[in-house]
Amino acid sequence: MKEAFYQYLSEKAMVHPEHLSALVDAVTEREFKKSEMLLRLGQVCEHTFFIEQGLTRLYSISEEGVEHILQFAPENWFISERSSVYFHQASMLFIDAIEDSKVVLLDRDFIEMATALSPEFRTYNEYILQNHIRHLQNRIHLLIGSDARNRYLDFIRLYPDLSLRVPQWMIASYLGITPESLSRVRKELARQNYQP
Repeated sequence: MKEAFYQYLSEKAMVHPEHLSALVDAVTEREFKKSEMLLRLGQVCEHTFFIEQGLTRLYSISEEGVEHILQFAPENWFISERSSVYFHQASMLFIDAIEDSKVVLLDRDFIEMATALSPEFRTYNEYILQNHIRHLQNRIHLLIGSDARNRYLDFIRLYPDLSLRVPQWMIASYLGITPESLSRVRKELARQNYQP
């Protein structure tokens, strides 16, 4: 149980071995079935989720009933509704499992305890927060200033294995284009023998 999280803290966050067990013991793990909700609209999000196994997504639904996917989170990724977690606001977003998923639940107390206990975790947590902001800014830039082809190329760079795991309509939703536009982009790249 929680092996991937332990390995992540050890190898990515470089947490000192003497702190690893305390950090891993401070979190819980839960399994979610495909399509099961981790977070619903209007709930207060109590956790940041670390995906040990499976695949999840963060999304909104417009007033017209259209889904807009903001993020995918495969193995070894974190996902959360940050405004809700850190400001205790009702969530404006949903999180659900695209595949059966094994998830580690990190509450706000865990983040505070881990940053106090481990200087390595504190440094790495700052890095992943800044990296997340960088990706969000890049995503906004792509959505307002790039064509469908460049958005798709960025998607396969960021999520190299997801095109085989995620339905095409979800990829189109993430890219902010129609499934038909995505199909045209993929055909054009195939015609050009594009290799990621």
